[in-house]
Amino acid sequence: MDSKAASHLLHEIVALLELQGEDPAVPAPFADAARSLAADEAKPLKELLKRDKRRFAPEVIEVLEQLRDTGDAELLDRLRESTPEGLFEMMRVPGLGPSRIRRIHEGLGIDTLQELEDAARDGRLAKLPRFGERTAEQVLRGIAWLKESGAQILLPHGRAEAERLLSAVRRLPGVVRAEIAGAVRRHCETVRDVEIVAACVGEPEAVAAAFARTPGVRDSVGSGTRHVAIRFDDGVRLQLHCVPASEFVVAWFRATGSAAHVQEVVARAARRGLTLGDHDLRDAAGRSVELADEPALYAAIGLPWLPPELREGMGEHEHAEGEGFAGLVTLDDIRGVLHCHSQYSDGGATIAELAAAARARGWSYLGVSDHSQSAFYAGGLSAESLAKQHDEIDAINASFADFRVLKGVEADILPCGRIDYPTDVLDRFDYVIASIHSRLGMNERQMTDRVLKALDDPHISVLGHPTGRLLLTREPYAIDMDAVLEKAGRLGVAVELNADPHRLDLDWRLARLARKYGATIEIGPDAHSVDGLDNMALGIGMARKAWLRPEDVINTRSAEDFVAFATRRRREAAAH
Repeated sequence: MDSKAASHLLHEIVALLELQGEDPAVPAPFADAARSLAADEAKPLKELLKRDKRRFAPEVIEVLEQLRDTGDAELLDRLRESTPEGLFEMMRVPGLGPSRIRRIHEGLGIDTLQELEDAARDGRLAKLPRFGERTAEQVLRGIAWLKESGAQILLPHGRAEAERLLSAVRRLPGVVRAEIAGAVRRHCETVRDVEIVAACVGEPEAVAAAFARTPGVRDSVGSGTRHVAIRFDDGVRLQLHCVPASEFVVAWFRATGSAAHVQEVVARAARRGLTLGDHDLRDAAGRSVELADEPALYAAIGLPWLPPELREGMGEHEHAEGEGFAGLVTLDDIRGVLHCHSQYSDGGATIAELAAAARARGWSYLGVSDHSQSAFYAGGLSAESLAKQHDEIDAINASFADFRVLKGVEADILPCGRIDYPTDVLDRFDYVIASIHSRLGMNERQMTDRVLKALDDPHISVLGHPTGRLLLTREPYAIDMDAVLEKAGRLGVAVELNADPHRLDLDWRLARLARKYGATIEIGPDAHSVDGLDNMALGIGMARKAWLRPEDVINTRSAEDFVAFATRRRREAAAH
């Protein structure tokens, strides 16, 4: 077991302890260790415990040593056995923490998600002390959202689990090749199941069955077949497709594409007199067509090969045959990053540390955009604090000949649509990201009017995380994005594709719409640490899903060109 998998299990221990009403001091060391392990690169537990044992409390070390030796832990087993499974599932409902779930369980005897839904509908939940009708309505909305999202995880978590499981599959006797497929390969923002396709010698069914018996497997479905669905103790779900080597290309294609994409390719094959079945591609005479790789499969059907992230069944074939996908934006096209938080607000790194890290990544500029004064919960800067920050930026810039730190801010859009700094303060910045962090429950008309009014401010350069969503946690707020994107495109305000894995906001589907309206996209890491700069890779993946090219993305431009873009409306307003 590696450190990432151990982190997931420690988080489960924390949640179960909290559900059982333990004193906060009991789960605290497990929570600290889980966060610490999650921040590290994946390392074998054996190696980690040999070198870094002293950083953990004794009770945590005991659990980690058991996980290292057996893949299991006595404490975790005991907690699972003594906690109704439904209570843990209820923790996934937005807004329900351990204390509330405990009160529900003790007050109403509820220990399943269905019972919770029933109680919210028939009024019992609202009658509990400190709940009420509004809480019951929120719970119903949360359950509806949960049913829709299923047991999904964020893309980075899904990718880490996929890579860990891929290594294990590749070590299986009889496996000659194995690759990640499914939502992870398509770079989807959330992942329900990890999917892996394995080419095998001998009996594929035996290989699948062998993996389903590995330590850490809670249960499996499909034993004795080539396709086995596996659920692990930490909740991760794997769809493992084991096939003969001759069927690998078709199996990998089918397991990667969305259902709509696969159906379209099958239909196009049929129109050419070919049959794309579950196992192979056959010509009109029924002979199997030899396929060396995926590009050969697409070529045989008369289609250009499409990168996996584009295979969503949303017009990609028509686009490929028309405008085409040559020259989509890549990470190498990025020249600077703009949405970064330092220790001046709620970031964990100094400006100098962020600048050095950005420069080391090959970028030529970094924009510092700490929170504005209304964001007091995030250490938002008063107008007076900005002078000190700007002096520091000037000093850093004086030390570089080939790099520039830009003076930015993430300013709050107030409920009235005004930005929370006066004009004379806004004039000090090279650029302004305007975002919403409060009053997220406004109705669609109110929220749309709020944002449209804000866009009229000539100081605004970028509209930050435009729908306010937090993946798997909070739905987007109600807003007419057609109206917002049209106005942003018309006025020349960039719209952010926030690359924080919890946001990925603008949604890639809306980013495609933004391109239609002529709105420029800014890909921002929303970095609160040096490591947060690496969120840019996630943002690039989403930009590619949106069919964006370098010219569609503002931070593929030089620092000078960006500042000229960011201040154009301000200069024009001043001239009039």
